Amino acid sequence: MARYGTRRVPGLRREEVAVLAGINADYYTRLEQGRERRPSAQVLDALSRALRLDDDARGHLYRLAGTVPDDPAGRVPDQVNPGLRQLMDGYPHTPAFVLNRTLDILATNALADALYSPFHPADNLARMAFADPAGRTFYQDWDRAAQATVANLRQAAGYEPDNPRLHGLVDTLTENSADFARLWGSHTVRGKTQEAKRFLHPDVGPLTLSYQAFDVREAPGQQLVIYHAEPAGSSAEALHLLGSIHATRTRPSPRGADRT
Repeated sequence: MARYGTRRVPGLRREEVAVLAGINADYYTRLEQGRERRPSAQVLDALSRALRLDDDARGHLYRLAGTVPDDPAGRVPDQVNPGLRQLMDGYPHTPAFVLNRTLDILATNALADALYSPFHPADNLARMAFADPAGRTFYQDWDRAAQATVANLRQAAGYEPDNPRLHGLVDTLTENSADFARLWGSHTVRGKTQEAKRFLHPDVGPLTLSYQAFDVREAPGQQLVIYHAEPAGSSAEALHLLGSIHATRTRPSPRGADRT
C-alpha cells in the first residue's frame, strides 16, 4: 500500500483507511468529519474490515451511524449455546429460560417448563398471553402483562424492522385478537422491567415472582430470564412444590437440551 507522507503518530491515515476499505478518500474524510451522515451498510462493513473491528466495535460503528448491523458471523439467532443451557440447568429451584426478540421461548430448564405447563404449547410469550385460553387465568395482572408484551414487540420491531417472524406473529395476533390489535396500534415501546409478576398456576395456586433479564452477549437479541421468589415465602414454597409435582410426571427434556 502506498505511504502518504511522514507518520508522526501510530495508526492509519485517512487515505490509507479509504484505500483499504475501497472507498473514495474525500468521501471517507466527510464521514470522519460528520459531514456525511448516511453511510450504507456496505460502506460500514468495508470500514469494519479495513479497521479490523471485532463484533462489539462493529456494532458500535453501526449504531453511531444510526443503523442496525447484520449478524457478521452468520449465527443462527434461535440457537442456544450449550454453556448457557448448562447454566440454566444449574438453577433447579428457579425457573430460567431464553427468549429472542419476538418472545419465542428458545430453551427452558425443568422448573420453567413446570411454570408454563398450563400452555399448549408454551412456545411464545405473546401468543400465550393473547391466543391461549390459559393466558387470562395464568396472568393475574393480565392487562399489565398484555401491555408489556406488546410494548416489547414494538421495541423488537425497532431493532429488526424486516424480521419475517415478527411480521408473521403480529399479523396473526392482530387478526385473531382485538385486544392485541388495539394495543399494537398504540405504538408504546418498552423493554423488560424488573417488576414482580403474579401468576395463578393450576397445580400450586398463586405465585408472585420477581425476575432478572440478562442480554446474551454472544447471541444478540437473546435474553436469559430468571424468575425468583422471596426466600421462605409462600411463593418459594409453591415453586418447590411445583418442581416436585413436575418431576413425577412423564415429560420430555427441557427445551433446548439438544441444541448445540
